[in-house]
Amino acid sequence: IFSQPYMRIEREHGRLTARRLRLYHSMYQLFNFTMLLALLTNNMGILWVALEGATLATVLLVSLYRTPESLEAAWKYFILCGVGIAQALFGTILLYFAAEKILGAEGGALLWTELNAVKGDLEPTVLSLAFVFLLVGYGTKVGLVPLHNWLPDAHAEGPTPVSAVLSGLLLNVALYAVVRCKVLVEGSVHTSFAKELMMGFGLLSVVVAAFLLSRQKDIKRMFAYSSIEHMGIITFAFGMGGAIANFAALLHMTVHSLTKSAIFFAVGHAVQKTGTQLMDSIRGMITTSPLIGWGLVLGSLAILGMPPFGVFASEFLILTTAMRDQPWATPFLLLALGVAFAAVFSKVQPMVFGETTAKRLPARPAMVPVFVHLALVLMLGLWIPPVLADWYRQAAKLIG
Repeated sequence: IFSQPYMRIEREHGRLTARRLRLYHSMYQLFNFTMLLALLTNNMGILWVALEGATLATVLLVSLYRTPESLEAAWKYFILCGVGIAQALFGTILLYFAAEKILGAEGGALLWTELNAVKGDLEPTVLSLAFVFLLVGYGTKVGLVPLHNWLPDAHAEGPTPVSAVLSGLLLNVALYAVVRCKVLVEGSVHTSFAKELMMGFGLLSVVVAAFLLSRQKDIKRMFAYSSIEHMGIITFAFGMGGAIANFAALLHMTVHSLTKSAIFFAVGHAVQKTGTQLMDSIRGMITTSPLIGWGLVLGSLAILGMPPFGVFASEFLILTTAMRDQPWATPFLLLALGVAFAAVFSKVQPMVFGETTAKRLPARPAMVPVFVHLALVLMLGLWIPPVLADWYRQAAKLIG
């Protein structure tokens, strides 16, 4: 609904040729296929192949405009995520070796259901080492600090629909791969090793990203750092573990994906209307294009955790669980959330409500996806459908 008309306007503005537009659509479909494959496969080796395929597809998408900045962002993404995915491959090989004696040298040693059934008998030392490589490798694609440098550039220089699926889909799928590995390690090692690593990376990501938010001048880079912050929150919650924390992490995954994609949709329209991504040059959107202005305001309030949006509900559950189980981390989380709120609100407010001499734009953008996503986030803050809540509970119990 959003991608096709947005890219058609980019073509009309001369930013893309017909050939690159065809490349965009083909790579976009390849990316979606690899994400579905990663989510549906039971084989940890095929999971790695799917995420590697997603890397190759998104490199071409990030470099689509062929500007010096987009090419630099694509190369940075390719090199950093290439190194990360290589470490994840080594971790997958170690995972195979940890299970080979029990499950044999055939393909069953990489089937997650088989591994989960015998996780108590897996070689704990090899499995612990495998988890380190898998966390660092897939954590690079999640955008965890200090492995995050590719993410702001890729979001800023790629087409806006690509930014939306990077934040809303790719980061979640990469973290899903980490969580799969965490379940195996906890069942074998019987220590807090995996939990502490995930909480450490998660908390570091939340704090660093929150403070970097205020330094950004590019609107897409700012919301890219917001994605790093929220993926840090989710990683920290999965690290804590337990029924409530896992439930909250799964809910936060859902509402963050919906909210951040809505924000990038609104940002894309704002950038097309104003011709710039610099926040200092975007003013008075509520006057020149009210739908875009309200989309930015509501999306920003939602992602900052204002009630009654779903992000507030998931963050509230995570914070209350942290106060009970990890009280040492609660001040850092509260500080980071406060800094992020101040940074984003202070940047968005003048963009939307600031004075402008520009006239009201006659064209009405296709903002339906923005408000549909935000309505779903609002609904999840007020009421979670019983079927979805039951699915969250079952998944939280499985994760442990």
